[in-house]
Amino acid sequence: MSYKLFIPGPVAVSERTLRAMTRPMIGHRSADFISLYRGLTAPLQQLFGTQNSVYLASSSAWGVMEGALRNVVQKKVLCCMNGAFSDKWLDVARRCGLEAAGLPFAWGQPVDPEALRTELAKGGYDAVTLIHNETSCGCLSDLPALANVLREFPAVISIVDTVSSFSAMPLNQDALGLDLVLSGSQKALALPPGLTVLSVSPRALARAATTPARGYYFDLVEFEKNHVGGMTPSTPVIPLIYALQSKLEDIAAEGLEPRFARHRRLNQMVRAWGSTKGFGLFPRVGHGSVTLNCFANTPGVDLVALNTKLKVRGFVVDGGYGKLKGATFRISNMGDETDATMAELLAALDEVLRELKI
Repeated sequence: MSYKLFIPGPVAVSERTLRAMTRPMIGHRSADFISLYRGLTAPLQQLFGTQNSVYLASSSAWGVMEGALRNVVQKKVLCCMNGAFSDKWLDVARRCGLEAAGLPFAWGQPVDPEALRTELAKGGYDAVTLIHNETSCGCLSDLPALANVLREFPAVISIVDTVSSFSAMPLNQDALGLDLVLSGSQKALALPPGLTVLSVSPRALARAATTPARGYYFDLVEFEKNHVGGMTPSTPVIPLIYALQSKLEDIAAEGLEPRFARHRRLNQMVRAWGSTKGFGLFPRVGHGSVTLNCFANTPGVDLVALNTKLKVRGFVVDGGYGKLKGATFRISNMGDETDATMAELLAALDEVLRELKI
């Protein structure tokens, strides 16, 4: 039986997007590809809020995250950690043989700007990693406040993961002074996994050019050189780029502000439903994600049984990630979801909870 995903990624992909992926193949060094690639630059720059180059990498976001570290860290990187994915940055940095330190917070707590300032003031760091919206626990950190701190440390290159916030809420990279901002395809963009978009500042490019062991596949200098020619350094995943083109057309048709408002409205709709059922948010008040809700499983619902019954009705939600499995559950409202699709899910959840006598 097929079912619809309301997990925090991959999310459901529309028929229009899937059809876009079936277009005939073209040569990745052809004039057709150059036209396709260059046509994506302006709408992607608008979503990033930047005049920087925006690159396309045929990889999951973690490939680019690792590549970013290899490109810009020459001394020591500070990894801001408040959930499973931001915690992983520290492990990845050390596996790359880089000197790295963590700035840890409890899962569900936002990254504290004052703590960031205090740690960077100790000196020795030349890069910092941040996750805007920590998907594992549904926690949204205050990116503008953190960017204000980073401006005080001009030698520190910022690497920012916006995988689950990109295109669902405003992002103003240039105004915030952020260096390397990236997003994957499988979350708010509602595309299949396998493509990463990244915007890189001149400062980050200059750092990369002086980093000898940055490798090839994720070499930012190679990306920039090929970008100027309307191409990617290596063979790109052309069907996903067709899908991205189609999605950017959808976003333009909807309009950015209506898109942002839709995500906020659907998020509040699910949050209000949770409140009526006795499920409070897991993250700190005021820092809940706008693309998903991570609920504390205070009533002690059997989440495996819940999802088993929910699948019969054609839906799947997430039963908690990592050490939060069973203690929380997550419902995504990102991508192409509407008031009607979220209402269908919530009605099915109501039925299941009644069966479970909750």
